[in-house]
Amino acid sequence: MAQTAWAVFPPVLTIVLALATKEVYMSLLIGIFSGAMLFTNFSVINSILTMFAVMEEKVGSNVNILVFLVILGILVAAITKSGATAAYGEWAGSQIHGKKSALLLTALLGVVIFIDDYFNCLTVGTVMRPITDRFKVSRAKVAYIIDATAAPVCILAPVSSWAAAVGSSLPEGSSIDGFGLFLQTIPINLYAILTMIFMIFIAWTGRDFATMGKVVRENNEHFIIADEYKSDDADKSKLGNGKIYDLLLPIIVLIVACVYGMLYTGGINEGKTIADAFANCDSAKSLALGSFIAFVFTGLLYLPRRVISFGEFCECFVAGFKAMVPAIFVLCLAWTMSGIVSAKYLNLGGYVGQIVGQNASLALFLPAIFFIVAAFLAFATGTSWGTFGILIPIAVAVVGIDNYQGLVLAVAAILSGAVSGDHASPISDTTILASAGAQCHHIDHVSTQLPYVILVVCCSFVGYIVDGFTQNGFAGLATGVVLLAIACAFIKAKFPAVEVDHPNE
Repeated sequence: MAQTAWAVFPPVLTIVLALATKEVYMSLLIGIFSGAMLFTNFSVINSILTMFAVMEEKVGSNVNILVFLVILGILVAAITKSGATAAYGEWAGSQIHGKKSALLLTALLGVVIFIDDYFNCLTVGTVMRPITDRFKVSRAKVAYIIDATAAPVCILAPVSSWAAAVGSSLPEGSSIDGFGLFLQTIPINLYAILTMIFMIFIAWTGRDFATMGKVVRENNEHFIIADEYKSDDADKSKLGNGKIYDLLLPIIVLIVACVYGMLYTGGINEGKTIADAFANCDSAKSLALGSFIAFVFTGLLYLPRRVISFGEFCECFVAGFKAMVPAIFVLCLAWTMSGIVSAKYLNLGGYVGQIVGQNASLALFLPAIFFIVAAFLAFATGTSWGTFGILIPIAVAVVGIDNYQGLVLAVAAILSGAVSGDHASPISDTTILASAGAQCHHIDHVSTQLPYVILVVCCSFVGYIVDGFTQNGFAGLATGVVLLAIACAFIKAKFPAVEVDHPNE
């Protein structure tokens, strides 16, 4: 049943079950096993073996991400235990005077950390969660702000791990400069740009609606912490005598070390330029390298000064790992799901690519078609980069390198659609890590941000229709901005402010 409509069934089943039951682990397991059953023609034993073979392959290839998560969890636990987070929260609480300021600062930090979306999600959550908690900002809303400044920011940044993913997705032997092509897609990546605008509108006005509005109203009455994170927040006794710089220095070293790791793995020491180094880096290995350097630095910063004892520092190993278990478990299952629908098994990408190729005659609608197909594929598989790898070669084949402007529009639509699908998908890495960064229940994050994603997707889709007819990306961008402005005006008139500033108590 590979490369047929049945390849769509496992991810769709997973998503429906997750949204209906709010039990993401079981939903993923059922979806993965159903995919294995389809692949093995319903042989139960072979399905079990296939499921674990895929898991072994996917988890093994992503082990550096798991190492990064565990070390980051240990760092967060150590920083919290030192008392530095509490000190920073008290200082920031005296400088920040409301929910709006806390959310806008969260968004600003997300924009600044544009190197990698994984790093973005967890670092922003670590630094800003104590402040947003202080003002009782809904963690679901914090998770949305984090998610909206992760992939959408990275796909707009020329120096990021995402730029490398786009360049590497071009067909082998292609005469196209991948980095140059990526640069031209930046100003017409409608979903990423419109998401940034809409996110700022939501943070500034506090006009939340749909599921998010309900959750934020509940938080105004009673601050909600997901069950899996309550024990972490409840244990605030016996903190060390850490200062604000005991939080800032490890974070700064982490950022610098991860950036250097990307340059190092990209070949900066072998004479490559900074741009080439970023384009060829191993981002997962770089994050593991950078986090370990920051871990060693933190130990050397804390232990000689007795900020915390050696025994307390070692206790943070277990506490940090424990804090990351929900994110690690969901990531491992999500990677397995992406594996079961990959080209080696059910080949969902091949099926979608076949459909796109058969409808390539609709030239004027190609940007809009590529946008929707990319959004669906990324939503179903939980991966933007995989979507790039499948659809960009198809775009090159369908549009051709002679029609360079048309190719730029098609690739921009693919990147935009992939980010939107990734943003909405409950099995996406960044969605999972945004939940972990905000310490928000995963399905709460998915269900609250989905209406916001759909609104921006609709504006972007119309924009790409305009792009197809005008062959001018800026016409589509202007259309999308106008439509979003109309939607924001309607939201402002229809919905009262929910996330209202109040004096810090």
